[in-house]
Amino acid sequence: MFQNLSDKLQSVFKNLRGFGKLTEKNIADALREVRMALLEADVNYKVAKDFIESVKAKALGQTVLDSVTPGQQVVKIIFDELVTLMGAQQAALDLGRSPSVILLCGLHGCGKTTTAGKLARLLTKQGHHPLLAACDVYRPAAVTQLQTLGKQLGIPVHAVPGETDVLKIARGAMEVAAAQGRNVIIFDTAGRLQIDEPLVQELVRLKEVVEPREILLVADAATGQQAVDIAARFNAALGLTGIILTKLDGDTRGGAALSMRAVSGKPIKLVGVGEKLEDLEPFHPDRMASRILGMGDVVSLVEKAQETFDGAQAEKMQEKLRKADINLEDFLNQMQQFKKMGPLENVLGMLPGMSNIRDLSVEQKQLKRMEAIIQSMTPAERRRPEVIDGHRRQRIARGSGTTVADVNQLLKQFWAMKNLMKQMPRLGRKMAKMGGFKLPAR
Repeated sequence: MFQNLSDKLQSVFKNLRGFGKLTEKNIADALREVRMALLEADVNYKVAKDFIESVKAKALGQTVLDSVTPGQQVVKIIFDELVTLMGAQQAALDLGRSPSVILLCGLHGCGKTTTAGKLARLLTKQGHHPLLAACDVYRPAAVTQLQTLGKQLGIPVHAVPGETDVLKIARGAMEVAAAQGRNVIIFDTAGRLQIDEPLVQELVRLKEVVEPREILLVADAATGQQAVDIAARFNAALGLTGIILTKLDGDTRGGAALSMRAVSGKPIKLVGVGEKLEDLEPFHPDRMASRILGMGDVVSLVEKAQETFDGAQAEKMQEKLRKADINLEDFLNQMQQFKKMGPLENVLGMLPGMSNIRDLSVEQKQLKRMEAIIQSMTPAERRRPEVIDGHRRQRIARGSGTTVADVNQLLKQFWAMKNLMKQMPRLGRKMAKMGGFKLPAR
């Protein structure tokens, strides 16, 4: 996610750090590049303009111009402004009374039904007892799809096949939730190819009947600028309480995530980062800003690890990541664990600097090849990869059914990761001296 934007911003920052002293011209040139990067990422024009003006006002301050590390000062300012732009703090779901009603709305094809299932799973993990209500009576497969998801998750679905009165279905869902002791009801509603008056009026009537605590717009991140307009129109009609961005893993631009909060005034509460039912996460503005700027997101990585590993394994991994004290044996163990945490390229993307290394976008077949290579090494070679010379590489390649080039590529990736991990604590300490900023990974 955000790959193109991240690449371009990091290129700008590299140039900035190359200047021993910044001038107004240096800053103006750099911010012009940042503005172009934002616009190419589908960030709303006004949002990009306001963002650049805010950064420029702070970057031209005398403190930055006179700083011994002016380039890093500007990076800090951009980080802070990105966090502010996306909402400053995480906006949690408001689930006050019981049963608490969540109304999902959005256009056709945005992923509402799948998101309803993902949300039900997430709430179940948090100790809630959700009920899914099938209120999309127009798309033939919608009810069946929701019932299938409910069966996979072990979560009840209220559906009335053949019924076309959405309000009657909704009232029935409220009665079922009360009878079964379900404390959250998630309403999956119908979408359209575009916003039209009948759709809006149906949702307004549904809102009056179920009195939702949360009205969440489900929006496809890949729709870019259009997603911002959709948010504004749904908000005007229903009074949104938040946004769920879907398919964020497949969108390399990410402009919707940077624009929607600023334009609609509504927080992004959750993001879909994959196709699996577990791939729905709370949206953290500071962590997202860190990933956009290539600083990684070790906090989220450790949280994912804690869900997959036992406590002792999670602590051990966190300590090794912080100290960059890993060998190929650790690398193999972590790869095998990471497979349980989702697509490996997404997980590695949370490590500092990994978004810059193109050949770390690893498919499952490549992962198997990497495992075979490491498993063909001796225990001593895994623990001390620096001893792997040319002869050993040939033997490892023969034993794993790969080529010497494959072995070289793996070792190159390993050393690149280890070197980047060593550099991040130093960068964090430097930036901490410039006003209390520290990397989320710390």
